[in-house]
Amino acid sequence: METETNLTGLFVPLVTPFTDDLRLAPDALARLADEALSAGARGLVALGTTAEAATLTAEEKRAVVRVCAAACRAHGAPLIVGVGTNDTAAAVATLRELAARGDVTAALVPAPPYTRPGEAGTLAHFTALAEHGGLPLVVYDIPYRTAQPLSPGTLHALGHLPEVIGVKYATGAIDAATMELLGRPAPGFAVLGGDDAVISPLLAAGARGGILASANVRTADFGELISLWHRDAAGPARELGAELAQLSAALFAEPNPTVIKGVLHAQGRIPSPAVRLPLLAASAEAVRRATDLSTARTARMRQPVAS
Repeated sequence: METETNLTGLFVPLVTPFTDDLRLAPDALARLADEALSAGARGLVALGTTAEAATLTAEEKRAVVRVCAAACRAHGAPLIVGVGTNDTAAAVATLRELAARGDVTAALVPAPPYTRPGEAGTLAHFTALAEHGGLPLVVYDIPYRTAQPLSPGTLHALGHLPEVIGVKYATGAIDAATMELLGRPAPGFAVLGGDDAVISPLLAAGARGGILASANVRTADFGELISLWHRDAAGPARELGAELAQLSAALFAEPNPTVIKGVLHAQGRIPSPAVRLPLLAASAEAVRRATDLSTARTARMRQPVAS
């Protein structure tokens, strides 16, 4: 089981590459997985929001997990798999299927979306998953998508469940609630940032790492940002964090993961920028701006030093 000690660093929630006719492109996914881990990612996340998991068939989901699991085995890296549903019994069944594989480290699970069961209902949901799912859980706190906010007290209670090992914290703000959460985490409970544009200040406040969609594009730089904050190198961390915040804003200028896919296609890393309905492909201007920012630091680093 992952612990707070090693549920640390950068986890990349991979996009799901498609062909132009919207078929799964497993070879491209395998390349992305290998590239991310070779660039220093601690682990991968499959079937998250960035993966367009809601549009994948059950067999496609299994194929994605197989590809990502193979890459993680080759690199000795943890694999987290998204399990998002407002049906507790269905979530338990999915967790059991994943646990039976033997190569999935944990599941990333949001508060039940749309149902809005309240914080007591959410705690009961995760208690059932922890007791019956057979797999460690990372809570996904993203009220922007679930419409179910979670207080620091509820997250603290969730952190004391034996199978809950952390939270992807994506509330859209760094405020008093954030500081309360970071100030008294449950033992063995890691806080990972999930709002890409504000990951730098969240790391400065004590987050252990991040699950960052923007790291599909500049994996090594996001990994370096986390490392800089862990080493208390505040000056370089602030500089790099400010640059990556601009990139993240550009990558999220249109619905995720449309711009990310556009940039990856422009870089020749996936066969098509295609997304499945109800998403529409990103605009050319959004892709152009994000692509320019995706190489900004590399270009600056290559400039000759003035004599």
